[in-house]
Amino acid sequence: MDVHKLSKLNNLLRNWPFGTVAVQPWLKKMKIYRQLIYRYEQYKWVERIGSGAFIRGGDKVSWIGGLYAIQKHLKKNIHIGGKTALELHGYGHFLRMGHEVPVFLYGPPGEKLPKWYIKYKWDARVVLNLVDLFPKKRDFALTQKSMGSFDITLSSPERAMMEALHLVPHEQSFEEAELLMGGLGALRPIVVQRLLEHCRSIKVKRLFMYLSEKCEHPWVSEIILSKIELGSGNRMIVRNGKLNAKYKITVVKNDR
Repeated sequence: MDVHKLSKLNNLLRNWPFGTVAVQPWLKKMKIYRQLIYRYEQYKWVERIGSGAFIRGGDKVSWIGGLYAIQKHLKKNIHIGGKTALELHGYGHFLRMGHEVPVFLYGPPGEKLPKWYIKYKWDARVVLNLVDLFPKKRDFALTQKSMGSFDITLSSPERAMMEALHLVPHEQSFEEAELLMGGLGALRPIVVQRLLEHCRSIKVKRLFMYLSEKCEHPWVSEIILSKIELGSGNRMIVRNGKLNAKYKITVVKNDR
């Protein structure tokens, strides 16, 4: 291979974080066209993992490294949320390993994961939830977390808890949601207030306030409930549960 092509390869590797996927649109911006990437494959400097998606030769890439390309290169409005975001922030003790363990991604209705990401066998089972909980501003209570050689976008703990509650009771149990809330004594009341005022789910807002009050977190006293639209009528959260009179939701019978 000539010096010019090796120079391009060196430039590519300098800008390609370890543990991440590179996709065709980004490679094109780096002036690495299809014929050249094919040559790199022959030399085993890169490895194809799907249509238009590549990893460094011999590199180990997780579902997070694939998501990096979706967020940074493809600019898709998809982030880590719910219980998975809480775990990455250090809240909760439910992180488990294995291909059948779900990790939760969130995006607005109509968003899609690339086919290569769906088809690849990652180190966990990826679940994409397309929900319309909050305004569509890309940075609405989202934050960045360093994964070593790259950053990833995920929900703030405050938003992540509300996303987890959206899945109760079908994909997230009431009991585990309560355990997650129990560890969130350091949430920021200003962020909680903003999210509750803008959240589009009555169920999520009622359940969030019920669990936070039950856990007796100190920040709850700073929430101005009169500014939060809680709707009217009862909401069934738990089948055959008991009705909480304040928030008009059914909760497990042994709850106080």
